[in-house]
Amino acid sequence: MEWFKTLLIVLQVISALAVILLVLLQQGKGADMGAAFGSGSSGSLFGASGSANFLSHTTAICAAIFFICTLGITWIGNKKEVSPGVLSGTVAPVVAPAAPIAPVQDPTKPAVPK
Repeated sequence: MEWFKTLLIVLQVISALAVILLVLLQQGKGADMGAAFGSGSSGSLFGASGSANFLSHTTAICAAIFFICTLGITWIGNKKEVSPGVLSGTVAPVVAPAAPIAPVQDPTKPAVPK
């Protein structure tokens, strides 16, 4: 299970860096990734509106991977194995209850009849 936790942590770090990079690459409204690199939007690699869709979809996928890895790491971290305690194999001795003790009267006071 430890290798799975390590895999999830590596995926989480990679997806977090990818989300940061993809968010920084995205331009505001009206701008395009092709315009950021000096070419016109129609001549870009993804077409006229392809880069915005590609970047937003890729960002959404990386964010989903990040959240799934976070939930997986949390789930694995909460599954703790219960180790047996020091007294796990012992049995407590059974003690018989003591007989009730009669009240002791003070010898200096006279007995009161009922």
